[in-house]
Amino acid sequence: MAITIRDVAKKAGVSVSTVSKVINGWTSISAETTARVNAVIEELHFTPNARAVSFARRATKNIVFLTSLEREEAYKNPHMFDIMCGVYSELAGYNYTVTLVDTSEEAYPGETVEHMIAGGAADGVVVHGSALNENTAQKIIEKNFPHTIIGNPGLDTQLCWIDTDHVQAGQFAAEHLIACGYTKAAFIGGKKTDAISQQRLKGVRQTMLKSGHRMEQAHIRYTGSSRQEGYTAATDLLSGENRPEAIVCENNTIALGVSKAIEHLSLKVPEEIAFLTFNRYPYSNVIDPAPTIVDIDMYDMGKQAGITMARKLQTPSLLVQSFTTLPILVQGETTRKKASDSSLDH
Repeated sequence: MAITIRDVAKKAGVSVSTVSKVINGWTSISAETTARVNAVIEELHFTPNARAVSFARRATKNIVFLTSLEREEAYKNPHMFDIMCGVYSELAGYNYTVTLVDTSEEAYPGETVEHMIAGGAADGVVVHGSALNENTAQKIIEKNFPHTIIGNPGLDTQLCWIDTDHVQAGQFAAEHLIACGYTKAAFIGGKKTDAISQQRLKGVRQTMLKSGHRMEQAHIRYTGSSRQEGYTAATDLLSGENRPEAIVCENNTIALGVSKAIEHLSLKVPEEIAFLTFNRYPYSNVIDPAPTIVDIDMYDMGKQAGITMARKLQTPSLLVQSFTTLPILVQGETTRKKASDSSLDH
């Protein structure tokens, strides 16, 4: 028969409450009593139940990862899972579990986080940008609930968040093109309302302009981020007389369409047209030739979110609002320093 906490209390001559406090490290218990209880625990080979310990501490040792999980989410938002893995990897080191919770079928905005907080289901929450809305943000702030938001929410300065600087990523892309000698660049992005696309475009345009190369409005195209729309936009850009030297693709779904357009137009890469994209996944490995990429390590971003969450749990008043995880350039076969510009430093 399994040894219980009551068995330990009886043999040590103390209350169950005292044994619980010793197990949970309460400093109000005398050293003599603590030593006696620990000796009995060792003698009886008693193993405290992890959930009971958490309950005694009024902690679940669980963090909720809140996100939207609609059909085919893994294909539409592959980076979210890499972020989640990074969060789990970091928090596991603090003996926390991470529970994935869906918000896609909420009866009203903020319903999930409201019930989670009221029910004491978790010690904190990491909120992916896809699950954030004003109501969810307000519930978190009202309850002063430990949290970390993935992505700059732009909703309230009281929220704790981390994000990638997408403007900087756009700057990296433009700096590489300029170093290679491409001064006539185009940008194919997502919808005009897509914040990440707009930020990356801003970085590209500002950097090109600082180097004396103004991007033409006709060379900026907006799409629904599908392969077909990327193909159509690239075909239109490359079929006219005012053809760009290079195309910046806001994501690699668009890049997949651009590469097909270039192939169908029988243009040589990068001699006649160069292009680059952002992030390795989901399609950069199947694009031929292999594209040059401005990559953002989403797994590391998840780890940074986990670190921020752990800090927030220790210091609830802590406010972290920062950009993290610098982008890096991965040289591929779709850009190359022009021979006439070989004197330029990369």
